[in-house]
Amino acid sequence: MIEAASALTGSPEAGERSAPPVAGPEAVPVTLQINGTARTFTAEPRMTLAEALRGPLGLTGTKIACNRGACSACTVWLDGAAVCSCMQLAIEVGARAVTTIEGLALGTQLHPVQAAFIEHDALQCGFCTPGLVMSCAALLERNPDPTMADVQTAINGHFCRCGTYPHVVAATLAAAKARKA
Repeated sequence: MIEAASALTGSPEAGERSAPPVAGPEAVPVTLQINGTARTFTAEPRMTLAEALRGPLGLTGTKIACNRGACSACTVWLDGAAVCSCMQLAIEVGARAVTTIEGLALGTQLHPVQAAFIEHDALQCGFCTPGLVMSCAALLERNPDPTMADVQTAINGHFCRCGTYPHVVAATLAAAKARKA
């Protein structure tokens, strides 16, 4: 019991741990690495990464649908891993690299997954599309030769009311093939 109390107080018995900094309740300055650029803004401690991206940072490609991590529409990369940005507080991101749908393309050249989504009609209303693209592109970064089952696993948790899943799988497999060529 003393060890647990020490960990909370940051005493030497806890291995020199200190309590994490406390922010708030007022807004605080936050600097995030967004698409390779440091961006500073003011955020209330309760602001999610999704809200920060869409609000003060003006990057509206990331969509907020359920706002509880159930639909994956707000998927971005955090240090290269696909995450639901509505479940991450902006002040907790720190120096980790955030990549949004806006940062996936190289200038005017679409990412292979973006191009394949267009070619394979993997979008209809488009609301879930940015999140799906981010998850599929993350898959190709870690597995350049995925199977259909790999793609299905990568998009598990994405909710698309239009039902474009077969097109998403085909697009992702085509993007993988195009990247190898």
